[in-house]
Amino acid sequence: MQTSDITDTIFLQAVEAIDCGDIALLQKLVADNPRLITDRLQTTEEGYFKDPYLLWFVADNPIRHEKLPANIVDITNLLIAAVKAKAPDTAQYQLDYCLGLVATGRIPRDCSVQIPMMDALINAGATPGGGMGALANGNTEAASYLIERGGKLTLGVAIGLRRMDDTDRLLQTATTDEKLSSLTAAAFYGMADMVKFLLDKGVEPNGYPEPNSGFHSHATPLHQAVWSGSLETVRLLVEAGADLNAADKVYGATPLGWAEYAPSEGGDEAALLNFAQIGSYLKSAVNKDADS
Repeated sequence: MQTSDITDTIFLQAVEAIDCGDIALLQKLVADNPRLITDRLQTTEEGYFKDPYLLWFVADNPIRHEKLPANIVDITNLLIAAVKAKAPDTAQYQLDYCLGLVATGRIPRDCSVQIPMMDALINAGATPGGGMGALANGNTEAASYLIERGGKLTLGVAIGLRRMDDTDRLLQTATTDEKLSSLTAAAFYGMADMVKFLLDKGVEPNGYPEPNSGFHSHATPLHQAVWSGSLETVRLLVEAGADLNAADKVYGATPLGWAEYAPSEGGDEAALLNFAQIGSYLKSAVNKDADS
């Protein structure tokens, strides 16, 4: 969603006040128009930001501006107080969902306000999640903080945060999907040592995590290893029997296809060299597989 898509004039003014850090204007708009807190913005957009509450705009997730105002924590606290006072029936849902948007967002992290914003929401009563969504979006500090504040630790998050004592314990009772999601997370971060650890524990390298796992469910561990740029991680998975011809569920591309596409996303010379080496290795593996 873009700000220009908002057709509700009063709601648009409130969102623009959030974006520019005009806390005085925002406070007046909220006081004069309680519906800004109690009602959802009606939109035609689908996906995770369909019909958002005003509070949710503090996270800039989905990204609209690539930045947050310097006083965004104060703005967040203002809106939290208004939600708790004026929308008690939906307050928990508004707070919990906003916490998820902040924890998984890139802009709060890049603006160095992710933890303070999360702190404000959790202190107000938001329920900390397990951190898998944060990990899936590259926010390891946010994932760790959610666990510190009471989020349920899962195998995938323990792997992603290298909490080995917890990993050994959780692995004993983990389901097949939890193990696969954990392997996918380790591959996503190019954590060759953790991938090897899981493979040595008998975790199968093929399959797609379930959508409710909290991690990327559209691609296999090998796809994610390719995207991480870690040739060592790719080798480990291929040698363990990862399917070279598996297609991701969004673009229908194989791991080799991901390696060939990755350079178009940019990167420095070292990253481009890594992807070239991964592509060469996978081509050789595919040809070898075809000949056998």
